[in-house]
Amino acid sequence: MRQDRIDKAGIVTLRHDGRLHHIGVGRTYAGTYVLLLVHELEIRIINAATGELLRDLVLDPTKDYQPTGRPPGPTPQSRTAGPTKS
Repeated sequence: MRQDRIDKAGIVTLRHDGRLHHIGVGRTYAGTYVLLLVHELEIRIINAATGELLRDLVLDPTKDYQPTGRPPGPTPQSRTAGPTKS
């Protein structure tokens, strides 16, 4: 278990087998204090204040950056149908 804070880019770092890995969580959580629960290659990132699970992943030791898995850019907004004119 490790305590850390998500940086302003939405990333937390973790050293595994002497190699530094950057784990993307999301800019939404920038500045959030988190707990990292690490068991071998399985990692859970939990909001320290609320207990909310922010990320659950299996570390790929061949990659330095572990992306969030979401497409880049802002989250698309759903469009709702407004009143129609007849």
